[in-house]
Amino acid sequence: MNTLNLLCFLLLLVLPLRLASKQYSDGFEDGVFKVQETNDEDSNGSKKATSNVDAFGAKGDGVSDDTKAFVNAWKKACSKQGSSIFLVPKGKRYLVSATKFKGPCAGMLTIQIEGTIVAPDDIETWDPDFPRMWLGYYNLSNVSFEGKGVIDGSGSKWWAASCKRNKSNALTIDSSSSVNVKDLTIRNAQQMHFIIGRSDSVRVSGVTISAPGDSPNTDGIHVTGSTNVVLQDCKIGTGDDCISIVSESSNIKMKNIYCGPGHGISLGKDNSTGMVEKVVLDNAFIRDTTNGLRIKTWQGGSGYVRSMRYQNVRMENVSNPIIIDQFYCDSPSKCEDQASAVEVSEIFYKNITGTSATRITMKFACSDAMPCSNIILSNINMQSEDDDEETYCNNASSFICGRVHPSADCLLSSALQEREGVVEDSFSQHIIHTEL
Repeated sequence: MNTLNLLCFLLLLVLPLRLASKQYSDGFEDGVFKVQETNDEDSNGSKKATSNVDAFGAKGDGVSDDTKAFVNAWKKACSKQGSSIFLVPKGKRYLVSATKFKGPCAGMLTIQIEGTIVAPDDIETWDPDFPRMWLGYYNLSNVSFEGKGVIDGSGSKWWAASCKRNKSNALTIDSSSSVNVKDLTIRNAQQMHFIIGRSDSVRVSGVTISAPGDSPNTDGIHVTGSTNVVLQDCKIGTGDDCISIVSESSNIKMKNIYCGPGHGISLGKDNSTGMVEKVVLDNAFIRDTTNGLRIKTWQGGSGYVRSMRYQNVRMENVSNPIIIDQFYCDSPSKCEDQASAVEVSEIFYKNITGTSATRITMKFACSDAMPCSNIILSNINMQSEDDDEETYCNNASSFICGRVHPSADCLLSSALQEREGVVEDSFSQHIIHTEL
């Protein structure tokens, strides 16, 4: 082979390799293996740098520990200016131990989960530095979680050794703002599936959450200390509350929610100082749950739960369809009676229909020290299997608008009974609108 032919032969070998180095995400540079980012485009045509966890050494076989690869991919993606993607590819199972993914990040970050992230199922080897969390995201802004992937908490061993203390929660978003979570599946959490804590402007849509109905303390979405949260088009079935909203939370909108099995949609519970206000649920189907629309507060607490609107809700085989319980006691022994209580007021129920698994379809158990006030019932129709449905009342006052079945005559009538439209207008300034 002459010199010219040899040169052409070498070029034919080298050029494909050079082109391949642009196509794939890793290669050698100056004799050192270095990870490179691939690039996608955002809606504006700008380049998005993609940090694929596989490029950082993740195996995705469900057995190898991929935690380090996830951490390194996160550091790279979070440090990028402009738009970037943290990618968990589809078709693989990534075993990831308890980890905190911390911000703030330098640019607009998309966490794209297409594969399955699975937690270790060995309780004894769980990292003691992370006793209450598995995947935690902190101090983020302008971040999106999306994809058709799965977050699997491998919770069955935790349920068998059920104890609320030191059980991990699957996904936590904390101290963050302007966060979108879309289309993910979260299942089999060790305890709670998804916590939104101390955050503002969080939108969750198209999320599916599932765990067996007998799995203890596996709340679906738990909102605490957060404002301006939207939960939309979500399907949730667990062993505890489908959605729970607690202390220091306000401006929470829920729409198109499927709940069941579980303990329903619950507000309150705090036994210290609790403040929850301006919460709307519009268009929900609740099925085979122990509660439907529940407000629960401890005796001895302080603060308020007010300005709530529940409307267009259908229930099927629900044990306590509408319940306000100011004597909630989550203790194996009887709780002592106490004088102080959380104030419950301005609670609006409209267009609530369905079937109850128990005779008491509406229960308003309010304290002597702090009676419930300004409860509005409008177009309620709940039936029990034996047609013996009734309402239980204790220290609660209401407005009745339109047809209400079963009768709620046991409620203390407010001084002025008004037409439905007038009553709604009088509370509209306190209760946020339902448009999302």
